[in-house]
Amino acid sequence: MDFEPIIQNLKKKIIHPIYLLQGEEPYYIDEISNYIERNLLPEAEKGFNQTVFYGKDSNAVTIAESCLRFPMMAQRQVIVVKEAQSLAKIEVLASYAERPLASTVLVLNYKYKALDSRTKLAKAIKKNGVIFTSEKVKEWKLPNWIDSYLAARDFTITPQAAQLLTSYLGADLGKVANELNKLIIAVKNTNKITPDHIEKNIGLSKEYNLFELQNALGERNIFKANQIIQYFGANPTTNPIQRTIPTLFGFFSNMFAYHFLKDKSEGNVAAQLGMHPFAAKNVITAAKKYTPTKLYEIIGILREYDLKSKGFDTSGAVSTGDLQKEMIFKILH
Repeated sequence: MDFEPIIQNLKKKIIHPIYLLQGEEPYYIDEISNYIERNLLPEAEKGFNQTVFYGKDSNAVTIAESCLRFPMMAQRQVIVVKEAQSLAKIEVLASYAERPLASTVLVLNYKYKALDSRTKLAKAIKKNGVIFTSEKVKEWKLPNWIDSYLAARDFTITPQAAQLLTSYLGADLGKVANELNKLIIAVKNTNKITPDHIEKNIGLSKEYNLFELQNALGERNIFKANQIIQYFGANPTTNPIQRTIPTLFGFFSNMFAYHFLKDKSEGNVAAQLGMHPFAAKNVITAAKKYTPTKLYEIIGILREYDLKSKGFDTSGAVSTGDLQKEMIFKILH
């Protein structure tokens, strides 16, 4: 079952006896689990009927026994197992999952991986409860995710601001949601988030950032690219080479792929390369300034400096700021 139907069912009081919340992206797991903790029981009932276990510090037998207990002066009890992936002998819960009590809601937060679907426990939960698998959001989908997150809260964001946040935060949804919530509070009188708001409230420069570096390289603007990379060198903590290389690798790889598409319309480029239309437009414009041969060379340069950033074929005396400057020089010349 997907995230939204689960939340909507919970709001309608359609409640299942077991929820297995698993997968690589913890954000949605936390959202569902927190909703259940906050809303299934009235505050007056939580003291006796809501229990939280932590996988590393608990054992499956104790959890199973707790699930078999009847609620005290209430319709149901809620048992949440956080970090269930660390619970030893979790398969012990299979016997309970095969015959769960209707008065118990068991929530298993199984983060960063998935329970083996071939096990008795997984099969029992699939039959008698809900299994939700939280997939990582790919970085190219993040601007759309940001748009949707803000739209649900009656806010909008400019494409430039969405790309700026994506390049700075990456696809960590928890971190992105946290920063968006800060921005919502800060710009509540305008309801529209711009790069100016991000610079003022998050501290990310609207002029010297990865998004603007991409644009400068796409335009082959040597002066602007050098300005930005100098700023990166002076601020290595917030602009590490380990973030720069993957971002530029994706950018130049998309340009390289663009040259081999038969249909080079903006809509088809966005669909084929799996990217936001705003980003696709930038790729199309930039690709016209680079030949496939040069792009192939640039991808090789990025691989070379990825290795150097990890200590291969370089002396420890070379700073990551200097490596970034060398890399950008080779890309542009």
